[in-house]
Amino acid sequence: MRIMEEIYNAPLIAAATSWLAAQFVKNIMFLCRHKRMSLERLLGAGGMPSSHAAAVCALATAVAITDGVTTAAFAVAVTLALVVMYDASGVRRAAGMHAREINKIKDIIDEFDTEMHAKEAEKEHLEEKKAHLKEFLGHSPHEVVFGALLGIAMGIIIALI
Repeated sequence: MRIMEEIYNAPLIAAATSWLAAQFVKNIMFLCRHKRMSLERLLGAGGMPSSHAAAVCALATAVAITDGVTTAAFAVAVTLALVVMYDASGVRRAAGMHAREINKIKDIIDEFDTEMHAKEAEKEHLEEKKAHLKEFLGHSPHEVVFGALLGIAMGIIIALI
């Protein structure tokens, strides 16, 4: 039992468990809304709640509880959490919005191309249709907040076990 105590790392377990929990919740929400499961929603980025925010907030919370808020580890964890959440709701969200608009333009061009080149273009159209840009990249601010709250709760629970 002493070995388990030596290798038990509450912040790491909290981060991983929070990420998994957020991905599970995200997939359950997708299932309720679309009446089907999605491997992309289980493993991919984007959606409600933010698994990135959950993981980094669980990490920072567990570090605060296990090591204290005056440690370098806590400073690193909080800085990482702020950068990740800013990126998720800012840069990655904007990239996803751009991808959505580019995909719309691509669909219009593909339709026009299909009409112009009939059967020959139709074969290419079906192959190119799969090449859409990924749109689920970032998060809305409320998705980040809910992910952060999930992570904080998980960090507290796991660090106090």
